[in-house]
This record gives sequence, structure tokens and C-alpha cells, in this order.
Amino acid sequence: MLNQKVAQLLNTQVNKEFYSAYLYLHFANYYVEQGLNGFANWYQVQAQEERDHALLFVQYLQNNDAPVTYEAIDKPETALNSHMDALKAGLAHEQYVTELIHQIYDAANEVKDYRSMQFLDWFVKEQGEEETNASDLIKKMELFGSDAKGLYMLDQELAARTYTAPSLTL
Repeated sequence: MLNQKVAQLLNTQVNKEFYSAYLYLHFANYYVEQGLNGFANWYQVQAQEERDHALLFVQYLQNNDAPVTYEAIDKPETALNSHMDALKAGLAHEQYVTELIHQIYDAANEVKDYRSMQFLDWFVKEQGEEETNASDLIKKMELFGSDAKGLYMLDQELAARTYTAPSLTL
């Protein structure tokens, strides 16, 4: 049986992951409007990942006989006035999600919920990768984004990204 506080935090994380998907779809839409379909693809793949992260939390709760509570998902309010705005907001958001995962991990550790800690280990690692990817994208945009040919090549690189479902065994 899951500790009540841990279960509540896991439920909250379900909503946060779905919000992340909405936020990344918001970014994708911005890039489509800007004619940068590769950037849009990159964020559409991110949205798919976040949706699947939410579903992993749902499955974990269900597998542990904890009720799942779905909440309303807030509308993304991030203002996007330049190509860099979404990239920087994406990195800040991933850093925020990392902190949320750490809070759940800390709560599980307090009550010696080793099963939840083991489940969260994958997300801790995943968040490190997410922050690195977001940071690398900002660096590439800083290097190449002001040059039309460089921006075109970066957009083409991002267009090649495909979605791979997570391979977390619950």
C-alpha cells in the first residue's frame, strides 16, 4: 500500500506530465506558425514523451491499488516572441519537473518506500537527459540560429527526430 503523501504527489505528477505535453504542443504550434516544422516535430515528440510519462505514473498508481485522480490541465500561458523563447522555457520547465520528481523521491525515502524510489529512479535519469537535450538545443540555436542557412540545417536535424516509447517495466 502506498503512503498517502507519496500517492498524492504521484497523482499530482500525472497532471504535471499532461501539462508538460500541452506546453510542448503549444511550442510546436508556435514553430509551425514560424515555418520551422523541424522544431515543431521536436516538440511534438516531446509532447508524446510527456503523455507517456503521465501514463506510466497512472499505471504505477493502479498497480499499487492507489486511486488515480485526474485534474484539469492548465492552458499554457508562455509568451513566445522569438525562436529562443520556447527553447529557454522548455529548459526551465524541465528543471521544474526535475525538482518535482526529487520531491516525490524525498517523500518516498522518508517513509522507506523503496518500490516507489526504484520506480522513480528511471524518471531521475530521464530528467537528466531531458535537461541535457534542452540545454544542447539552446546551445545549437545560439551557434547557428542567427544564420538562415544554419537555422535551416538545424530545423532539418530536428525534423528527423522520431518517437520511441519508454521501456520502463513496472
